[in-house]
Amino acid sequence: MTERKRILTGIRPTGSLHLGHYAGALENWVRLQRDYECSFLIADYQVSDYADDIARVRAAVWEVALDWLAVGLDPEGSSFVIESLVPEHTELTTLLSWFLPLGMLERNPTLKAEMADIETGDEKKKGRSVPIAFYTYPVMQVANILMPRAHLVPVGEDQLPHIELTRETARRFNREFKPIFPEPEALVGRVPRLVGTDGTAKMSKSRGNTIDLKDSADAVAKKIRGMYAGPPRGLDEPGKTAENPIFLYLEAFDPEQDEARNMAEQYERTGVPNKVLKDRLTTVLNTMLEPFRERRAYYEANMPLVREALADGTARYRAKAQETMALVRDALDLNYLEKH
Repeated sequence: MTERKRILTGIRPTGSLHLGHYAGALENWVRLQRDYECSFLIADYQVSDYADDIARVRAAVWEVALDWLAVGLDPEGSSFVIESLVPEHTELTTLLSWFLPLGMLERNPTLKAEMADIETGDEKKKGRSVPIAFYTYPVMQVANILMPRAHLVPVGEDQLPHIELTRETARRFNREFKPIFPEPEALVGRVPRLVGTDGTAKMSKSRGNTIDLKDSADAVAKKIRGMYAGPPRGLDEPGKTAENPIFLYLEAFDPEQDEARNMAEQYERTGVPNKVLKDRLTTVLNTMLEPFRERRAYYEANMPLVREALADGTARYRAKAQETMALVRDALDLNYLEKH
């Protein structure tokens, strides 16, 4: 029997998940779990920007697990992993940091953006010194991907530089020591980036512009009623679909794509009232989210099952991590006591 190729991907636990997570990642994960050996990581080491609010991180670990179960990820066929409960992550991070130059990390656009946010962001972050973890977390992301010797990494478009850094690290290690690590390929989701309900940026909890996977039908309807729908125009005035984010959402989630395209053509030709567009989007999203809400409610009423999914997945993954670290220590000739 041919061994299945391995996938590693994950999410930082900072809150419940939203439509941007689903379109950019989770939808893809559900499909991939049938054909790959998947490890889904709750990356709680990578929340240094929430170091002063650990209670939020702890709560978010459970929120993320519930959302994963709600969308249909299978904790028996895949591994749900809490990053900090696998200490091998920190060991591999330390060893890889020997070989990663600081300049390479500083060129990473995600790191640049997050450091800029600290220096010029909201009042809570502004003026705060940059923690060392902002430099070590890209190394840990590399370690996370290499730990299960992953072949494929489903990511958002903004994470592509991390994958390239991982590939470079794998090549260097394999060339200078022993060929242990595959060079992982990136797989971007069907919707690389979903703008927020304010129309100005990607969905982000900190911006308050999300539609969460756990939102009630009423909450979804309320958020869509207040959603940005392009520049002001009359009820029967044509508009440009590229300026109205509702069409991006319909393209991403409406199962009746022919009808959505017809509506877009009518919008540009003769105009369609925003209320009509928003009512359609409300129906589309609530129809899609209802099975998620039902599954989430089941697991919320049976939290021992959620704990079991996290405990079992983490244990299975850690056994594989120990295998990888044995190979790494051997490649680096660090098995001191075994040779005397």
